[in-house]
Amino acid sequence: MTFNYSAGELQVRGHKISDIAAQYGTPVIIYDEMYMTGMMERYHKVLKSHSIPYSVSYASKAFSSVQMIKLLESQNMELDVVSVGELYTTLAAGFPVEDIHFHGNNKTAEEIEYALDHGVRFFIIDGLDEIDLIEGLASGLSDDDGVNVLIRINPSVEVNTHDYISTGQEDSKFGLSLTNGAAKTAIDKIQKSRSLNFKGIHYHLGSQLDDSTPFINAVTNVYSWLDEHQIDLEILNMGGGYGVKYTEGDVRFPIEEGFDAILNHLKEVTAASGRKLPHVMIEPGRSIAAEAAITVYEVGTIKNIPGVAKYVSVDGGMSDHIRTPLYGAEYEVVPVTESVLDTSVSSHVVGKLCESGDIIGKNKMLPDDLKRGDLLAVRTTGAYHYSMASNYNQMRKPAVVFVGESGVREVIRRQTLDQLIENDVR
Repeated sequence: MTFNYSAGELQVRGHKISDIAAQYGTPVIIYDEMYMTGMMERYHKVLKSHSIPYSVSYASKAFSSVQMIKLLESQNMELDVVSVGELYTTLAAGFPVEDIHFHGNNKTAEEIEYALDHGVRFFIIDGLDEIDLIEGLASGLSDDDGVNVLIRINPSVEVNTHDYISTGQEDSKFGLSLTNGAAKTAIDKIQKSRSLNFKGIHYHLGSQLDDSTPFINAVTNVYSWLDEHQIDLEILNMGGGYGVKYTEGDVRFPIEEGFDAILNHLKEVTAASGRKLPHVMIEPGRSIAAEAAITVYEVGTIKNIPGVAKYVSVDGGMSDHIRTPLYGAEYEVVPVTESVLDTSVSSHVVGKLCESGDIIGKNKMLPDDLKRGDLLAVRTTGAYHYSMASNYNQMRKPAVVFVGESGVREVIRRQTLDQLIENDVR
């Protein structure tokens, strides 16, 4: 684990968390930059070891900022975006436009036109009507190469995860069905287009997957379908969804062993059907960013209701920690400074927003002597925390810092009060 205790205090790369909180205030999200680059290197290494054409594309929805995107570029990563806002951030960071892939189940004409105008030539098509929309907007392009597209399909693979983060099943707002003919219809339409180039298949099975079995099953289903319809492809994009460890009971996806199993199966399947290996794309996001960060809060009001519960309130909440209120996600909560006492008590850690569901964690074992002004850290908050943060109750979005070889650096400033109303008409 990247955030560890030393001399009774939580630290990262030799820097005290209490010092970082004192400098940047709370709540603050602190990332271990070297953890993230290490994860990127692991993905590159295992795919490269199989001597196949590949690319690793970061799912920017997990956490996106100018400095994060610059870090990705330094590690030879490609990038997925799903909105004009994510694309704008990517372009502002100077990321190579040829390595940007535009996803999304409901791309608007404005977004597609913006992407095309800025040189994006790689789209993942998610619906039949989207083919006509992109083709119409791309028909006036001056370059002759056209727009490369994948189609997102549903490989009908059930996964063991929360319903809200399961996406590869038949009943989903994402993708085109293999079984009802929509995927085949999409490919036929694209192949008749003068502006679009069919390059292959994309699927995303879901998130927090902890073993290779669903990915292996998806390869089997997809290639059986390709053989049935005699469809050739250059690119197979397997999506992401590789699980991370939020609590002690969670299982991380075994990157090296998992991809060895997936890619060996892919080699067997393509050999059996007389095909050459495709260019393999994967899209990790959470597994790169999540465990790389903690969120640090300052303790405020503590209410001990005899015979009922102990409530520990902090200076953030569902405005920067929405996954627990949204679908009951569990996190580990620890004190930044270890207690001199040996006693811990079950406590509900809650936010300061006006909802009873504003909960960061229930029944967390915390020091009995915890008091106002102490600091708590919530582990594994590097993905889907800042990116899902809101201004509910006019809460300001927190600061974000990276800790790396060069020390501690702020990558996103804390939102100011003026910024809360900068778009208001006065």
